[in-house]
Amino acid sequence: MDPTPGKDDADPGRTPLPCTRSTFTLHINGTARTLTLDHRTTVLDALREHLGLTGAKKGCDHGQCGACTVLVDGRRANSCLLFAVAQEGARITTVEGLADGDRLHPLQAAFLERDALQCGYCTPGQICSAVGMLGEAADGFPSHVTPRTATAPEGPAPLGAEEIRERMSGNLCRCGAYPHIVRAIEDVAS
Repeated sequence: MDPTPGKDDADPGRTPLPCTRSTFTLHINGTARTLTLDHRTTVLDALREHLGLTGAKKGCDHGQCGACTVLVDGRRANSCLLFAVAQEGARITTVEGLADGDRLHPLQAAFLERDALQCGYCTPGQICSAVGMLGEAADGFPSHVTPRTATAPEGPAPLGAEEIRERMSGNLCRCGAYPHIVRAIEDVAS
């Protein structure tokens, strides 16, 4: 028998092989991109290998370092853990999509101003995570260290250094630029 999917499908005694690729559309940085990819392709690999967007980095490939953080429908997510096909229709923003033309996003500018990077490997994920984190705080989502009396459902969560460190704890920096990263985020949060 020919193992090619679709061949000999008329043979009632044979189970057809499953299709392993799908065509779907992702909205990347404001542009609809239609891709045909293996179902096992992650958003990270789709971005880097198929779309040439190399800002998000493959650090641990297990969702533990945050180097691959992007925004999916405005919420931060580890792109190495998301199957691209499962994100059909999602709006994905990478670090490349944060700037407005030549004008940097305020967090990108603050990271440069505060020298909140050393090697730069984690920086795109740190910045995307910070954008998402600021949105979460503005929407009133508390963190583990937020005092129970500090937020109301209708108000933003207060962002001091301790709060920022807790909220950014999923993004690792092997160079140890944490103090500058926190200050850059504080500059934008205030």
